[in-house]
Amino acid sequence: MKILILGAGQVGSTVAESLVSEANDITIVDTDGEKLRQLQDRLDLRTLTGNAAHPSTLEKAGIEDTDMLLAVTQSDEVNMVACKLAASLYNTPTRIARIRATDYLVRREVFNADNFCVDFSICPEQILTDYIVKLIEFPEALQVLEFSAKKVSLVAVRAVEGGPLVGRPLRFLRSDMPNIDTRVAAIFRQDRSINLGGDTVVEADDEVFFIAATEHIRDVMKELRRMDKPAKRVMIVGGGNIGRRLAKTLERGYQVKLIEHNKKSCANIAADLTNTLVINGDGTDEKLLHQEHVGEVDVFCALTNDDENNIMSALLAKQGGARKVIALINRSAYVSLLQGGKIDIALSPAQVTIGSLLAYVRQGDVAAVHSLRRGAAEALELVAHGDRDSSKVVGRRIEEIDSPKGATIGAIVRDGKAIIAHHDTVIEAEDHIIVFVNDKGIVRQVEKLFQVNLGFF
Repeated sequence: MKILILGAGQVGSTVAESLVSEANDITIVDTDGEKLRQLQDRLDLRTLTGNAAHPSTLEKAGIEDTDMLLAVTQSDEVNMVACKLAASLYNTPTRIARIRATDYLVRREVFNADNFCVDFSICPEQILTDYIVKLIEFPEALQVLEFSAKKVSLVAVRAVEGGPLVGRPLRFLRSDMPNIDTRVAAIFRQDRSINLGGDTVVEADDEVFFIAATEHIRDVMKELRRMDKPAKRVMIVGGGNIGRRLAKTLERGYQVKLIEHNKKSCANIAADLTNTLVINGDGTDEKLLHQEHVGEVDVFCALTNDDENNIMSALLAKQGGARKVIALINRSAYVSLLQGGKIDIALSPAQVTIGSLLAYVRQGDVAAVHSLRRGAAEALELVAHGDRDSSKVVGRRIEEIDSPKGATIGAIVRDGKAIIAHHDTVIEAEDHIIVFVNDKGIVRQVEKLFQVNLGFF
C-alpha cells in the first residue's frame, strides 16, 4: 500500500516505523528537515520537507497515486485542509486526520464530504485519556484493552506470589473458576514469550495476557494476584490536554488533585473543572508532594510534555508512598528501560494511539488493533467472511485452523455475545475474532488467514 504521512512528530514517526516494517511504500512530509533526516537514517522511506497544506508539497510527495493519507501534524487545520485537497483534487481513497480540538470533534459534520472530507478522525489525547482511565479502574493491570463494543477485554497483569494460580498449571484455571470462561493468550517470562499448554506453570513476575468477557476480568485477575483496594485518590501532574481531560473524566468518581506549574493555566483549568483541587507548583518538588499527602495517593499520573520531569516526579511519588505511578514517556527507549521498575507503568503516547490508525491500514476486515508490549506484539479484532470453501477459518474448529506460530485465537463475539475460544469452537461467518499475536512480524500471515478467496465475490 502507498501511504503518505503528514507530520513527523511522535505519532507520525511511530506509525511510519510500524508501517515500513510491513513492506508498505511510505512517504513522510514535515516542515522540520532535521527530524526527517533522522527518520531517513533509520527507516526505508521517502521524506519531503514542506508545508503539508500546500498542493505543490502534496504533489511532490506523490499524492496522485497515494492509497491512504494520514494527516497527523500538530495542527488540526493543516490536517483538515490536507484531507480536503486530497479528496477534491487527487481523489485519494482514504483520508485520516488527527484532530485535537473538542470544538471540531463535537461537530462531526465538519468532516463530511461537503466540508473537509475526513473519512476517519483520531484524537490521540482522548485515546490516551481513555486508556489511563482503565488503568485507574483496574490498578492491578498493566494493560486493559476492549474489543467489540466492550464485550470482550484483553488484560495484561503481573503475576504475584500469593495468587491462587501462581505456582500451579494453567489447567487448574477452569476448575478454580467453573462459572467463568477465560483463556490465557500469552505469558511473557523475562521478556520472552513461552509456549503454553495445560501443564504450563504460572510463575511470580510472569506477564500474563488473558481474554475474558469484560464483566469477568476482575475475577480472573484475582487468580493471578491479590487484588488492591479500589483507587479513590488520584494525583495528576501536568495540566495540558491530557491532564485536563483526565481530571475532567475522573473528578465525578474520584478525589482528584492536579498540579500545574503555569499560574495562568491553573486559573483556566480551575474554571473548567468543578470538583478537582488545582495546585500551582512543580511536580518534581518533593516538599510540595509531601505537603499534598502523596503517600495517600492510590494512582499518581505524571502527564507533562517533559519526559525527564515525568520520570522524576513519578519516582519521587513512588518513594513518597504512592501506591501506583504512571509516567507519560515520549522517547521509546526510556519506556523500555523504565517499565516495571519503580515506575509501575511507562506510557508511550504514540504506542497507545497507533492501534487506532493501524485498523485502517491492515488488510482484510479489521475492526480494531491494539499495540502491546511497547509495539512488539498486537491484538487484532478481525471479521470472518465467506464459507468453508472460500475461507480458511469459517466453518472450521479452532484446532483445524492453520494459525501461524505465535498467533492465538482468544475469543469470538457472535450476535453481541462473547464466546471464549477453545479447541473445538467453530467459527461462523460474520464472527468477530480476537487474535493475540506475540510477534508483530507475523501479522501479515494472520491477515491472509482471514482473507476470503477471490471466487467468493
